[in-house]
Amino acid sequence: MSTPATNPGAGRPPAPLAGRRIRAAVVGAGAIGRGSHFPALARLAEEGETEVVAAVDIDANSVESFCAEAGIPHAYTDLEQMLREQRPDLVTICTPPTLHRAQTVAALRAGAWVWCEKPPVPTLADFDAVEDEEGPAKGTPGGPYASIVFQHRFGSGTRHVRRLLAEQAMGRPLVAHCQTTWYRDTAYYAVPWRGRWATEGGGPAMGHGIHQMDLLLDLLGPWSEVKAMAGRLVHDVETEDVSTALVRFENGAMATVVNSVLSPDEVSRIRIDCERATVELTHLYGHSNDNWRVTPAPDVPGEEAAAWQNFGPDVPSSHLEQLRELVVSMRAGERPRASGTDGRTSLELITALYKSAFTDTTVRAGDIGPGDPYYTALHGGAPGWAPVAREEVSA
Repeated sequence: MSTPATNPGAGRPPAPLAGRRIRAAVVGAGAIGRGSHFPALARLAEEGETEVVAAVDIDANSVESFCAEAGIPHAYTDLEQMLREQRPDLVTICTPPTLHRAQTVAALRAGAWVWCEKPPVPTLADFDAVEDEEGPAKGTPGGPYASIVFQHRFGSGTRHVRRLLAEQAMGRPLVAHCQTTWYRDTAYYAVPWRGRWATEGGGPAMGHGIHQMDLLLDLLGPWSEVKAMAGRLVHDVETEDVSTALVRFENGAMATVVNSVLSPDEVSRIRIDCERATVELTHLYGHSNDNWRVTPAPDVPGEEAAAWQNFGPDVPSSHLEQLRELVVSMRAGERPRASGTDGRTSLELITALYKSAFTDTTVRAGDIGPGDPYYTALHGGAPGWAPVAREEVSA
């Protein structure tokens, strides 16, 4: 049981946000914090929505240089101290996945909303533990909430296609393909923490393909079952370096999913064949309207086809667009997208993909819960996949 001494946010309601800037802190002074989170926060600061009050990193030189370059007033090497002294409304987490659970829980307990980089946490058990610390679980339905950075869901292209699919303007979705085929060489995996379950959280299904799989789920809705394969074809790693999966959705649509770090011709791609049109997104690390294509069936009237292909003003997918929506949710005291059940669905699919691949079984949505070995470890203890314990050698 936490006390006010151990929980800086205990006993106080979420801070009122109307009529003032949202006080934000960045945790992690590496590339993603400097290059994506801070620029988005800075842009909203220009618009009067946010102010960045602090940054945190275990490397004092790194966080101090970041704060000096970015004009952030307070640099910390201790997250708890920052939370206690600055009392931010929003904490953005840009650290390795194994730190996400503890840092997110600390921020929530301090009364701050959280925006955490993907992958959210290493396991479903971790995700559920985080959700147990959110406002509703503590009796404050207006927040704070923890959301995940899934920026590919945001922007004009995704918004337009999501509406067309929801309205079934192009007919029922039938067949889909989801492809994250990237290339990572041996030098990439020479970094000691890469390719290890304990430090990277998973292979390309978890660390690379999660964005496209999340976007596919955002467009098509809940999945119902998955049958998968995984392999180590090139790299000397604990995790896989390639996986393939067949996924069935609740609406009946069927999809193929490929996640690879073995593909010199790199591409991120989603294709959905509906009854009256095919819609396709081809890009790499982010997309704009030009990356989407709608191909109508031959009998579709020209005016209708033209409407499907009119994406409106171009708003590319980005951290900024997701942050804009998150700020709106914060001010309204409402659960943001990419949090709770909506944020969990991608992690559940990835967990099921691993379980299916390592056990050669079909896994259904909802199958993996407390007591299942895959609930607490993506490798599930599977022979040949689980980390091998290193035995002490006596002298």
